Amino acid sequence: MLRGSVVQGKTRPAATADQALYAMDRMIATAQFGQQDIARRMGLNVTDLTCLGFLIEAANAGESLVAGDLAGRARLTTGAVTGVLNRLEKAGYVRREADPKDRRRVHVTMEEAAQSRILEVYGPFYERLGLLFADYGPDEIAVLADWFTRAKALLQDSLDEIRQADAEPSKAEG
Repeated sequence: MLRGSVVQGKTRPAATADQALYAMDRMIATAQFGQQDIARRMGLNVTDLTCLGFLIEAANAGESLVAGDLAGRARLTTGAVTGVLNRLEKAGYVRREADPKDRRRVHVTMEEAAQSRILEVYGPFYERLGLLFADYGPDEIAVLADWFTRAKALLQDSLDEIRQADAEPSKAEG
């Protein structure tokens, strides 16, 4: 019989690995549908929103992305990224600036007002997540962060294997 645990004075429900996997699957499904709703609210499509996320991540890291970098991160062709950037620019989220050293390269910069527009949509969710994390102690948060980091690496490995298999000529074609 499973028993809950008490961590730092708080009772945590018991759960099996299967129950945790199921909960994770449901969270991912909700997030995928949520991305569609969020994108629509921001006047974008999901691919545009994903690319905007990469641009925000780079800006927060103090990096400047060029269009080709964005194409690589988003696994899109440079032509497809041009369409994404056209839509993001038209919606007022980014602007393109020619590289003064290489006119063929285009740097993508977040518009100043974009951050507040993005926070209008994401802010309430991140506030709720902050409250949720506040319910956990430092040791529990360390375990969660470790699990998310390692799970992301496992997911990336699995996706790389799938992409590799898709790239190989099928035996039926041979």
